[in-house]
Amino acid sequence: MNRTTLTIAGVSVLLTAAALTGCASTSTSPPGPGTAAASASTAPTAGSTAGGTSVVLPVTANPIANTATDPTLQITYAAVEDNVDPSTKKAISDRLEITLKNTGTKPLTGFEIYYEMTDLTTGTKEGYYQKLDGLTVAAGTEQTIYFDNETGPGHYPENQFSIYRSSTNQVDFTIQVSASGAKIATGTATKSVGTGEKSD
Repeated sequence: MNRTTLTIAGVSVLLTAAALTGCASTSTSPPGPGTAAASASTAPTAGSTAGGTSVVLPVTANPIANTATDPTLQITYAAVEDNVDPSTKKAISDRLEITLKNTGTKPLTGFEIYYEMTDLTTGTKEGYYQKLDGLTVAAGTEQTIYFDNETGPGHYPENQFSIYRSSTNQVDFTIQVSASGAKIATGTATKSVGTGEKSD
């Protein structure tokens, strides 16, 4: 009788220990999909936006450091109002629009742009810099680029809260475009009194 009681008690102790061990191992196993730890690696980091949308903010200085002297890059057209689509010759909504020409014998790549806006009434200035990813201008050709927050080749983001979009005063643009191996091309454009957001 005593032996039977001891045997049953011993089995109960072993079963209890096994159950406790199983509980402990569950708490240390890696978190599965849907848990906070598993989803943290896919969450956007600070300063980024979902979908990779670029945010364009003013810069305090022009970071372009191109000392090339070969004048194969030209700005043949620049506008920020009364814009015209170069393909259809039809009016399009106001935006910074620039046509680049490669007068050389080799494709131009490695493009960067710096443009500065000046409110002629208040004297306020804003400068913007971007790398023009994906842009290539073949030898002897022209290509037009737009800063309008639209998608597709030749379209780049803009700051929709810039003085170009918010000021009712005249705003002048000075533009510098750089490409690898070519002298920096320069241009100007002007937004007259009124906002730069109307559709023509």
